[in-house]
Amino acid sequence: MSKKQMHINVNILSSGSHGASWRANEGNPLGYIQIEHYQEIAKVAERGLLDAVFLADALAISFNPGTHPSWALDPAVIVAGMAAVTSRIGFIATASTTFSHPYNIARSFSSLDHISHGRVGWNVVTTYDERAAGNFGELHLPQHADRYARAAEFVDVVQGLWDSWEDDALILDRSSGRFADTGKIHAINHAGTHFTVSGPLQIPRSPQGRPVLVQAGSSEQGRDLAARYAEAVFSVQQDLAQAKSYYADVKQRAARYGRNPDQISILPGLFVIVAATEEEARQRRKALDEIAGEDSVLARFAGQLGLDPADLDLDRPIPERLLPIINNYMGTRGFVEATLSLARNRSLTVRDIIARGGGAHRLVVGSPQQIADTMEQWVAEGAADGFNIMCDVFPSGLAAFVDLVIPELQKRGLFRREYTGGTLRDHYGLPRPASRFAGKAAGEGPEDNGNGLWEVAL
Repeated sequence: MSKKQMHINVNILSSGSHGASWRANEGNPLGYIQIEHYQEIAKVAERGLLDAVFLADALAISFNPGTHPSWALDPAVIVAGMAAVTSRIGFIATASTTFSHPYNIARSFSSLDHISHGRVGWNVVTTYDERAAGNFGELHLPQHADRYARAAEFVDVVQGLWDSWEDDALILDRSSGRFADTGKIHAINHAGTHFTVSGPLQIPRSPQGRPVLVQAGSSEQGRDLAARYAEAVFSVQQDLAQAKSYYADVKQRAARYGRNPDQISILPGLFVIVAATEEEARQRRKALDEIAGEDSVLARFAGQLGLDPADLDLDRPIPERLLPIINNYMGTRGFVEATLSLARNRSLTVRDIIARGGGAHRLVVGSPQQIADTMEQWVAEGAADGFNIMCDVFPSGLAAFVDLVIPELQKRGLFRREYTGGTLRDHYGLPRPASRFAGKAAGEGPEDNGNGLWEVAL
């Protein structure tokens, strides 16, 4: 009996996921603003037959820009650059529903899907960093529930715009001069709580019909948004039991929405440090930790949780009085819950928690066989459909994963040996969705003004 094959994305975090990555000899301090850096990563990922390159984003400068590079370039621009030098690897770019407009996002991602020949996905986020509000003329972020209500309407409008051209709307008849069938180009005429959008989109339907939708929510509203719309979910879990619970919950919610749970891939984040042997991997991690220094590592950990590093002792548990502060921190809900799940275990010191990922994604250090073992276990036990991996230093850490772990997974029958399709939907085994307007009568499309003139500008 063949085993379930896993999906694997690589999440690019500037020079790498380790805080000292930009200072390492093989790190690139300026990579985060160099398209060549991203292009090299994309080519290594494609050599490894990965599903996609994942690009996170932020709408405010890092909390401490004096110590490390952060997100800077627009993910859509990076995707365009990476698509130009690859042919099969997919790309998932993050864009916020809190500080964007549906038409802009629909147009941007449809454009990317066209130029990449169907290799694009959109990671839907609602922005949790309060500082971003000031960059967009606001004093504060909307309340959490309001952000997610806006996000749900936002996604529905974007999907409508992506559907506004039917697949066979283009005629391209040179002899008659008929370029498109206007009866198959539809205004969406959306009027909702947050948006009023007429449409249609000015771009024909893209190669995938709709770019793949990805979501990364862990709160109640985030899980519900994922279950309702997402085709892949970037999740944050530190232990197997927690991951299995999350996996089952999102799949069950999807079923309640009438969706096929098998068409939603749950992909926990996994920070990997790999070498040919466990000892070499641990030495690699130790060398990076020494570059960073204990004070820097502790400050980075505390900053992710809204804590003062002076309140933490590396060799003691997180003080119980600080747990409510962590719980109420305006960070991502997934990171907060993942950290709290470890902090409540009073046998774990701050050093122990940092060793397991430090308030972020689960960290595993070891040989190719050890990395493959934990990945296989999580998939086999219903905790994941694959992983969003992160690497210590780019591109060397990814190259090590591709050259050492991927062959081990292939040997076990857990990962593809070749791409079998050309689009991101193909990689995820997803069907191409039909336009919601397919088969609608011409009168249900763009409005006629009564004078024989079509009142939708193309």
